[in-house]
Amino acid sequence: MDRHGDGEYLIRGYSGRIFLLVAIGVLAANLGRQALPPLLPTIIDDLAISAAAAGLAFTVMRICFAILQYPSGRVADVVSRKFAVMGGLVVFLLGFVLLTQSVSYPMFMASMVLLGGGAAFFFVSERVLLSDIFVSKRGRAFGFNSAFSRIGAILAAGLAVTTIAIGPWQLAFIPVILLLVGLVIAFHFVSLEPYRVEEIRQLAGGTAHVRTTVRRVFGTAEIRLLVVAYTLIIFTWEGVLTFLPTYLQVSKGLSPWFASGGFAALFAVGIIVQPAAGAFSDRWDRRVIAGIATVTSILGLAVLLLAGSILSITAGIVLYAAGLMAFTPVLQAYLMDIFPESSKGGDLGAFKTIYEGLSSLGPTYVGVVAGVAGFGVAFGGFLVCLAVSAIILVWLYINDRRTGVNSTLTESSG
Repeated sequence: MDRHGDGEYLIRGYSGRIFLLVAIGVLAANLGRQALPPLLPTIIDDLAISAAAAGLAFTVMRICFAILQYPSGRVADVVSRKFAVMGGLVVFLLGFVLLTQSVSYPMFMASMVLLGGGAAFFFVSERVLLSDIFVSKRGRAFGFNSAFSRIGAILAAGLAVTTIAIGPWQLAFIPVILLLVGLVIAFHFVSLEPYRVEEIRQLAGGTAHVRTTVRRVFGTAEIRLLVVAYTLIIFTWEGVLTFLPTYLQVSKGLSPWFASGGFAALFAVGIIVQPAAGAFSDRWDRRVIAGIATVTSILGLAVLLLAGSILSITAGIVLYAAGLMAFTPVLQAYLMDIFPESSKGGDLGAFKTIYEGLSSLGPTYVGVVAGVAGFGVAFGGFLVCLAVSAIILVWLYINDRRTGVNSTLTESSG
């Protein structure tokens, strides 16, 4: 809860100031990262690299993001949330600065490594920080925070198009850099938490702590099942996100303009849905809300696969996006509910390492299956993933009600 005595407010008081800075950080991070895919054809031509080489750079960024999830959570737990958040923002800043100077493939690759590392430290620590401040309004805070990330992604498309029209692709990241510089300065002065850099020495002996974390986090059947449910959801999201424009053009016969509009709709829906889902999850069981969201995404994907008109295709995309967008802030808030206060940063990091790593295979799955049997079959396979996830969430809720067992983990769990 808000340790500074002014309540849990999203728009005023200390909690409101911290929330606003975190949300702006999320927006800035996604503004810069999501500008990269629309700029990729230009980047490939400018750096004289192959599509495979460009894809490798994005894979490396994703790998860095995945493997640093747990270390970033440990830093947030042991040192301070402020140190981890500021560290992530500074590494992000360095990554975008290097992008503006990238005139060769090695420089581009190095910038992607920095972006992956910055994302790992920032996106774990900011969630833990928000969970410290917001308890009764945790779902709402997570939902609105996620909505800011969608705004950043939508603005990124416009930023990329504008940049290509006026000059070199590197110019796209200048506004992001200026925003991050202001944010780093503001967060340093607004946050009242000390950096506690002297605690860094406690990070030694990490191997033993990793084993303890793994036993605690994955030692319960509920968390193991939640990992499966979450991984299947994000696996589906990554696969559809990567190939939706291609699917709409190849399988549905839409123009590139309509296909791009469908892609943007995925993010636009989240601006409304994610805050609403977070607010609902503060009043009702979060697993129920996540289950309803997953069923909604199943209906949306089914409609999309069967659709033959622009109207029905749009309806399918909106339903699918609404379900998937509602799922993430709700289940992340639930994880913050059940992880112990003293270790929730490392616990969330360990959890995210698993699903981030496995879900990165989603685009590979679509590419392979679509090459053999078509995009319809590939996307159809995601219906199975979503159905399994929904069944897991419903079963966990029913089993918890039947047994009456408290789901909250303890330091000795596992």
